[in-house]
Amino acid sequence: MTGAVEPSVDGAPATPEDLTQVALVNYGAYTSFGVEQGGVRGLDLHLERLEAEAVELFGEPVGETRLREWMRSAVAGREACWLRVSLFSPEIGPRTPDWHGRPSVMTAASPPARPLADSVRLQVQTYAREAPHLKHVATFGLIRARRLARAAGFDDALFVDSEGYVSEGSLWNIGFISGDEVIWPQAPMLAGVAQALVQRGLRQSGLTGRTAPVHVDSLADFDGAFICNSATPACAVTAIGDHAFATSPAMIDRLQAAWASNPVQPI
Repeated sequence: MTGAVEPSVDGAPATPEDLTQVALVNYGAYTSFGVEQGGVRGLDLHLERLEAEAVELFGEPVGETRLREWMRSAVAGREACWLRVSLFSPEIGPRTPDWHGRPSVMTAASPPARPLADSVRLQVQTYAREAPHLKHVATFGLIRARRLARAAGFDDALFVDSEGYVSEGSLWNIGFISGDEVIWPQAPMLAGVAQALVQRGLRQSGLTGRTAPVHVDSLADFDGAFICNSATPACAVTAIGDHAFATSPAMIDRLQAAWASNPVQPI
């Protein structure tokens, strides 16, 4: 197999019309993840996300059987890859927003994604994604936030609300470390699959976790911080704004082990 992205729609090769619709109409949602040995860590969570997105944005679920079938077809012949599963409708556009029904499903397999980084310095930005509970395709704000952060000498952007409470980052969730406890920010955000997998595995790594409001003025209360997404189980945060963290490499290893303790679920 080549490393090229090979998009399909509802199990058939994507047509020019399909690709044009996805390129020109910014309405839809997706999930993406690494595939290893024919399976996915947290596949149950990715399927739940897709079904919830389908109902909320289009009116009907896709159905787990269909989703699994098209995922298997997309990754056939690959030992490992990165899979994006997107929901869209050729019936919906700026002048035709009223259609309700089961969305089309685009699958695109590509080479495995590398982790975002080994460590990151974060710029605080006052920003909130539209409909933050959805992993939707409106990524303009996220890409702009990353560009602004990098132009200012940081690696990425950490979002806070108008009162300074932390929510999420551009492409990831954030966790804060206090002793053997992980504190996840309590705020409107996307419930990340990697975040859930780390939380599921904390006990096996001798850690606990809870959710609580986190304000940027309270950063000194924590021993460290890390970011996580499906390509990056745990990456140390070395600074948020002017506040430096000495996040322990041993703690990052424990968090990565927590993520890895989740079994690979067959597609």
